[in-house]
Amino acid sequence: MNPILIIVIVLGLLVLFASFFTVKQQTAAILERFGKFKVIRQSGLHLKIPLIDKVAGRISLKIQQLDVIIETKTLDDVFVKLKVSVQFKVIKDKVYDAFYKLDYPHDQITSYVFDVVRAEVPKMKLDDVFVKKDDIAIAVKLELNEAMSSYGYDIIKTLVTDIDPDAQVKEAMNRINAADREKTAAQYEGDAQRILIVERAKAEAESKRLQGKGIADQRREIARGLEESMVVLNRAGINSQEASALIVVTQHYDTLQAIGADTNSNLILLPNNPNAASSMLTDMVASFAATNQVGESMKNLKAKKKSE
Repeated sequence: MNPILIIVIVLGLLVLFASFFTVKQQTAAILERFGKFKVIRQSGLHLKIPLIDKVAGRISLKIQQLDVIIETKTLDDVFVKLKVSVQFKVIKDKVYDAFYKLDYPHDQITSYVFDVVRAEVPKMKLDDVFVKKDDIAIAVKLELNEAMSSYGYDIIKTLVTDIDPDAQVKEAMNRINAADREKTAAQYEGDAQRILIVERAKAEAESKRLQGKGIADQRREIARGLEESMVVLNRAGINSQEASALIVVTQHYDTLQAIGADTNSNLILLPNNPNAASSMLTDMVASFAATNQVGESMKNLKAKKKSE
């Protein structure tokens, strides 16, 4: 075979293969002819004129994310680092603007993020930065959308993903938080102690009330028993004075019996000799009789004064 023919065939094949090009999904290819923009090709297989047409570049239409870290100062003079994540994509109908109007979109977006954050954060105190981080993100998104839409970029979402104050500030915040929690714990503990004291006082008051009621009931029953004993003794021909003395002596012996039942008792009851009971009975009868005589004399004296 003629070598020239072989060369022609090879060159023809090379030209044929160079005439086709492919574009991946979610990608746009910019085709130029002699350095001038010709057309934008979307995903698929396309044809171009070799050595005349050239694929100048390809732009992804996927959503991209750019993380920007900014250090700024708050209203209360605290330096803080913020991480702002910007999600954006190239608008499908504005691929021309995105390719030809802007060389470094990441740098452009970063500059706008710096500008907005350093304008918003110095108006807030550190605590407000944590609380209002969504407001910061919204402000960044609005500013970026207004600026980048003319370059063919759509800002999908902006997020403040991290707020990092100075290490000393974080340590101070942790100490304040710990102290506040200890204060709250002390308050709860104090409330618990107060409730416990109140409940103990209530229980003690209730115990004393029931104890007093028991003593009152006991004394009421003793009085009723004494009354019944007096009636029985009076029926047996024993007068009230002798009956009272007899009851006291009986209680005296009951007391001695109760003391003797307790082996650990240190109580000494005086008098405690064998003749104490009879002497006590005689003395009580005599005292009752003397009391009655004094009462009768007082009554007679009052009656005499009234008659005069």
